[in-house]
Amino acid sequence: MLQSQINSNNQNLFNSYEMGSHFLDEVFDVSKIHNQEYEKIIKHFNDLSVEDFKTINEFTKMSFFDQGITFNVYTEKEKGVERIFPFDLFPRIIKNDEWQMLERGVIQRNTAINMFLWDIYHDKKILKDKIVPAELIQSSPYYYKAMMGVNPVGKIYTHVAGTDLIKHKDGKYYVLEDNVRCPSGVSYVLSNRDALKKSIPNLLINHNVASVQEYPLELLEIMKSCSPESVDNPTCVVLTPGVYNSAYFEHSFLALNMGIALVEGRDLYVENNFVYMKTIFGPKKVDVIYRRIDDDFIDPKVFNPKSMLGVPGLMKAYTDGNVVLMNAPGTGAADDKAVYTYVPDMIKYYLGEESILQNVHTYKCENDSDYKYVLENMEKLVIKPVDESGGYGLLVGSHASKAEIEDFKTKITANRRKYIAQPIMSLSVHATYIEQTSKFEQRHIDLRTYCLMGKNKNYLLKGGLTRVALKKGSLVVNSSQGGGSKDTWVMIN
Repeated sequence: MLQSQINSNNQNLFNSYEMGSHFLDEVFDVSKIHNQEYEKIIKHFNDLSVEDFKTINEFTKMSFFDQGITFNVYTEKEKGVERIFPFDLFPRIIKNDEWQMLERGVIQRNTAINMFLWDIYHDKKILKDKIVPAELIQSSPYYYKAMMGVNPVGKIYTHVAGTDLIKHKDGKYYVLEDNVRCPSGVSYVLSNRDALKKSIPNLLINHNVASVQEYPLELLEIMKSCSPESVDNPTCVVLTPGVYNSAYFEHSFLALNMGIALVEGRDLYVENNFVYMKTIFGPKKVDVIYRRIDDDFIDPKVFNPKSMLGVPGLMKAYTDGNVVLMNAPGTGAADDKAVYTYVPDMIKYYLGEESILQNVHTYKCENDSDYKYVLENMEKLVIKPVDESGGYGLLVGSHASKAEIEDFKTKITANRRKYIAQPIMSLSVHATYIEQTSKFEQRHIDLRTYCLMGKNKNYLLKGGLTRVALKKGSLVVNSSQGGGSKDTWVMIN
């Protein structure tokens, strides 16, 4: 046990905390009096000396390393480098009434997106009524002919969705983007909570915080609920590209905690349009596959013929209704950052409701007026490719050099469909421990929520992944770009 103490000169972890006047600080207000929700937590942290906290922080890092809680980096400078996932011990709090609004908004949004996907692969009513431009969908690289007329069980395409939210300086939440292909990060939510319990065991006892540990069982229930109609006791598996994938820890973590097999493409085969898993006891029919492989690689007979990761014949088994794929192929047509701008219209069109959560204003470079504005105001904007994730390929105009801006202008002009732009939003900041200075400082944060959709229920994980831009002044929170995370507490009244 560490001997907790407050230094005699009253120095503590927050004494030198500096307030920035331009951002919403979720912990402290302008007079440096902390928000009521954080009073007990700050007192708990202030009861630790700086040296005690350093020791606890180092213990947590080693714990993550020992458990293999890592991710792979794919930048040009560090291809394939494996790193411990950075975790900040100071949690983020979301009040219960605030969370209930977010929960309604995220489920509303993903319900509409799911209906949109059904529509564009069947009747195309929203395109015919010109609510969403047909050419926008038809030009998407993720809009697949192979999915036309396919009827997923329960009409569900987006079984697992990751909705990214930011809290602006006006105190409101905005949707930054939708992730409905293979959203990652949920394993870190559960690992963060577990790490906090072990590192500072008394912290959670004094707070009424919603649990996150039920997520694997909720995911398994969703998988079973979406099994082929004729199957009573479905066999479910997690399909991974393998150990070199950046999210492999998550794939293995979820399979282990659901008690189901983790397989690679080479572990499966198709016979008579049914999928089988190779086991030491012989073939076993597979009914539901939570696939963490991108569409292009899941079946070399339909998509990329050079793929060594997928299962030949898988799509035929899927379209015949003999196996379920989560998420469905072709969901990327709604994952497109240009299509994102129409989600409020989808909500109104399909549900007859106003959107609970608002989008960030977005300029589509394909539109002439937006294109002109973007080229003339790049220093005020964040430029994003519509089909990338992980923070790759974007430009934050205020942090870019003249040469980088000119280079992006050339890229946009060459392929206007590929780029959108958004104002540089004032992401809220949160007290975050910085190892280099051994003190807490303001860092920008966002929130990725995890929504599950089944035949008979929808579920939103009460917590999500608070991602932190660890570089001072940075707005990019992705782990692949140097970001970290915090445990997210949803308070129960």
